[in-house]
Amino acid sequence: MESVLIVTPVTALEFLGENYLLAGDGPVLSVYNLKTSPTTSALLSVLQNFRIHGIRPHQQQRDRAEHTSIAKEEEPQGLLWQQRAHLVVFGGKAVRLVELKMGELPGLQPLGPLIELRDWVLDVHWLDVRSDLLGVTLAHNVTLLLDVQKGSTLALCSCEDGCLLYSALLVGPCWKSLVVVGGTIFNQLVLWRPGEGTEKEDGRNMVGRVERRLLGHSGVIFSMAYLPEPGWLASASDDRSVRVWDVGALGGEAGCGVPSPPCLWVLYGHQARVFSVKLSPAGAFSAGEDGVCLAWDWDSGKVTRALRGHRAGGVRALAVSLGGDGGGGYVATGGADGGIRLWSLKEEDSGLEDSGVLRDLGFEGVGCPKVVRVTGGRGLGQRGVVVTTDQGEVYSWEEQSGWQLLWKGGAGFCSYNVMEVLEWWSGDEMCAVGSLSGEVWLFPLSQPSAGVRLKAGTGKIHSVLWVHPTGGRGAFLLASGAEGVVYRWQIDTELVGGAVVLNVEPLGPFILPPCAKRWLTTAVLVSQPEGALWVCGDRRGSLLLYPDKAEEAKADGALQPMSVLFGVHGKQGVTCVCEHAGLIYSTGRDGCVRVSRLDASALEVLRVQRACRGMEWLERIVVLDPEVNPVEGEHGERHAGEVRLVLGFHSVYFVVWDLVRLERVLSVPCGGGHRSWSYWLPRSPGADAVGTVVFVKHGAVMASRAPEETSLQQGSRELREGIHGKGVTCVCHLGVVWVARQHWEILATGGEDTTLTVLTIDPRSRDLRVLALITDHISSIRALAVVRRPGAREANDTKPLLSVLLFSAGGRAQLQCYRLLIGENGQLGLPSCQVIQVASHRLDEQWERRRNRHKTVKMDPETRYMSLSVISDGTEGLLLAAACSDGALRLFSLTETSGSFQLLWESFYHQRCVLSVATYLLKDPQGCQRLFIFSAATDGMIAVWDTNTVTNLEIGPSSDTCWKGPPSPCLTIPAHQSGVNTLAVWEGHWDDQGLSQAGGHWMTVASGGDDGQLSAVCIQVQFHPKEVEGSGLTLNLYARSVEPLAHSAPLTALIPLGPRLLISASPDQRISLWDLPGTSLRHRGVLFSHVADIAGLTAWQGEERQTWVAVCGQGLQLLRLESQGDGK
Repeated sequence: MESVLIVTPVTALEFLGENYLLAGDGPVLSVYNLKTSPTTSALLSVLQNFRIHGIRPHQQQRDRAEHTSIAKEEEPQGLLWQQRAHLVVFGGKAVRLVELKMGELPGLQPLGPLIELRDWVLDVHWLDVRSDLLGVTLAHNVTLLLDVQKGSTLALCSCEDGCLLYSALLVGPCWKSLVVVGGTIFNQLVLWRPGEGTEKEDGRNMVGRVERRLLGHSGVIFSMAYLPEPGWLASASDDRSVRVWDVGALGGEAGCGVPSPPCLWVLYGHQARVFSVKLSPAGAFSAGEDGVCLAWDWDSGKVTRALRGHRAGGVRALAVSLGGDGGGGYVATGGADGGIRLWSLKEEDSGLEDSGVLRDLGFEGVGCPKVVRVTGGRGLGQRGVVVTTDQGEVYSWEEQSGWQLLWKGGAGFCSYNVMEVLEWWSGDEMCAVGSLSGEVWLFPLSQPSAGVRLKAGTGKIHSVLWVHPTGGRGAFLLASGAEGVVYRWQIDTELVGGAVVLNVEPLGPFILPPCAKRWLTTAVLVSQPEGALWVCGDRRGSLLLYPDKAEEAKADGALQPMSVLFGVHGKQGVTCVCEHAGLIYSTGRDGCVRVSRLDASALEVLRVQRACRGMEWLERIVVLDPEVNPVEGEHGERHAGEVRLVLGFHSVYFVVWDLVRLERVLSVPCGGGHRSWSYWLPRSPGADAVGTVVFVKHGAVMASRAPEETSLQQGSRELREGIHGKGVTCVCHLGVVWVARQHWEILATGGEDTTLTVLTIDPRSRDLRVLALITDHISSIRALAVVRRPGAREANDTKPLLSVLLFSAGGRAQLQCYRLLIGENGQLGLPSCQVIQVASHRLDEQWERRRNRHKTVKMDPETRYMSLSVISDGTEGLLLAAACSDGALRLFSLTETSGSFQLLWESFYHQRCVLSVATYLLKDPQGCQRLFIFSAATDGMIAVWDTNTVTNLEIGPSSDTCWKGPPSPCLTIPAHQSGVNTLAVWEGHWDDQGLSQAGGHWMTVASGGDDGQLSAVCIQVQFHPKEVEGSGLTLNLYARSVEPLAHSAPLTALIPLGPRLLISASPDQRISLWDLPGTSLRHRGVLFSHVADIAGLTAWQGEERQTWVAVCGQGLQLLRLESQGDGK
């Protein structure tokens, strides 16, 4: 077995000058050339079975890299600039010397063997710059003088305070003046010098005395950093604080610094443990378990920047570059999700995530502002603001000229008015103002006197909307009047003698369905081959579909809706509808984003996605235009336009939420959503430019930032994409696709962070990308199952490369089913994924729909699905067996057309938590398929159920009848001493000589348990003579093979690779291969995995006799198993 790809928490980061970033995750050392586009990288497995925790470049070569820059145009023709640097990499109990070849295409190679020491290595420091001597501090407060070339220890000194250390820092130029700063288990920092130690009585080892002891932390110290220029020492602790000490000069003649170092700062800002701290002349940087990297100001001791870019699990590694001659520099963060982010420290890129400083634009008009809109986002050179007041006046504001009166309405526009502004194709803005008496005034902002008066009935105008047709010059104006009538006009302009002339053409009105809140809130015009259609949203929360053709109107010219999704967004209204890539996206005050498609003459909801927990008020979707806001990927390619940002309100904050990165990129304290607001997205490059929000609060017009400040976190760069911030609990292989002659494996993973991720991996280039991120689960995902077959109705007209049904289940008794359509992104030459939500189910909701539910015990809301197995016999219907933590084995049915799960049968036979389930379809002598379900619980028993009557039962989509299945299993097998975590079932037996003479049908069941045992049993299936359909059969336990100590920890995953080949995994981080040559299990091989807490395993056959294995836990690892020439 060979490791091909590993994604684990990033545990080490280090800059080499401004051009290179070194990263360590697991045993793999990676180097990134930051000055090339796309970013080039190289990797090397360095520490074998140890995880990298630190990288130390040679100090002389580090200084050369920081102060030397060679321009590409000065390089010799045909040659690349190349320099070589020596790195020492350490982690666990290992140290190794590596050479880095610098250039446009960096390279790595080991310079010597792996050096294993007797204890855990906490820090390594280069000593004399002309030699290969290292100072190495171990976990029990022992420091070595190590010759890294020879691998020999030249000197050893122990501290008199021989307690366990959590962290260490070495400072000094040579062994004689070396200073050790140790973070002890007793929350103290001790400073001592190994070169000043005295010999023990035996004369073999040296002992150094503690010269300084720093007290103050109430938790263990995880990290330390030293800044020589002012002589400051920083420590990061478990108590969520960072302390800065004035220790003075360390090392050399100064020794351990000042006698009594004072504590300069106690910095509290993190909400969890602080894992890492770095110091620079610009300030301090800290990162921790809360997933935030904080930048601290030296003068005030306050946070100046909060860098968020990783998912749950925290930031495990941090590196800071000091910047070259041009100033600035970078901060690199490595997360528990396996991702690496790069942040710029340039002044023009700085900013806070929470815009706590709001700007009052100082409204100077008459009356109180009612509606505010931002203008000048594209055509004008700078942005402006337009405001209507309760006196019926419209004012404009610009940075240079301030407030000016544009338009003054009559008495009908006083007290109440609505306004909307649209950017016109000519660069001007068009403004529409509605009144309480049905009047609508339309005028260009550049020439308010050229306006026209429109009439929309005699009642109140609830809303005015602009709709810009795709590729057209004009626009449509919609005014929602009284009694559910939506008036429409088509607007165009022309220049006559330098003046703007408006051309207005009335269109047939829309009639909204009767309801309490009967007015329009949003609309979009969608082009279709059969004719354009209007998709609208109303205040009642419904999505409406209207034709655009006048001939379909009634005699009075009014258009009725063709399709209505009544109350789909709840009762608080639809806030936004937009069309992108043939799909309809809608948001509402229910906190959900719904993705729909136009199917014939109706709307069909494909997926419901909750943007952010606690963010119940969504207002708008932002689609990033690749021509305007290009989104550069990890390799420099430009992504196509995508639905990226969601705007909404969370409590009293206006929030911009990134749907791809699942992070908050802007938060403005505006007071809540019941106010007029407007948002402007800058057109400067970069997906991190989050723009400006302007809103009305207490009669004032407020802006989130100054007009020229257009970006928040520009300079942020994602070097490597992360997957799950917490543990990955399950993984399954969906299939393989070929895009642009490139081979991509498609995987799905579920994690403790409640997200379901669809990944694509190129095994040759080791490129991993996230295709889709699904956040519908409300608790941890425990199990996945997949059915590879095309759907009855594929989205769009193009046939996808791969179409599968994916089932996911986990905590809170939640079950989900999705149709995944894997296609090709023509612009990028990469796979793409469309997610369609097929069905959703929760047991407590099932209980609410039951008849006579008052006579039954209510479902336990803490029930978890532990394992899934799906049965597909080629028909439309599917059966799904689920093992549940409440002691039940449940069987569900699903048809994709019905879009709902139905509970057929449940049994509480086990009376304890059911950990695993497996299914198998076996053909009887009559050719009928018989379904066997295998379930195992925490008592170590495996139960076999014969449920053939279920497979012959046709369930209608509206039926609520439960099938009364078998009360007890037909066979029980005592397999383990404790819980059975995994089951694998396949047809046949492993002993051809002994069992082939017995006849009948055979099934093999393999299991792994908490006792570390691997068990395999062979079951004989005997059908009765002259059997009729539905009659009984006999199962006999024929043979058994047991490996008591297959793993030194609970066996959590087991997959059959063939009739006689098994692969198993365990939290002991061993992937073992087993053979069944006769009547016993035989160990064939083992591979140590760097994925901790292994929870899941999947395997599949590839091309060229290769078998691929994916292991998940605290990360993800892809393994390749080569087949031998004899087919084994």
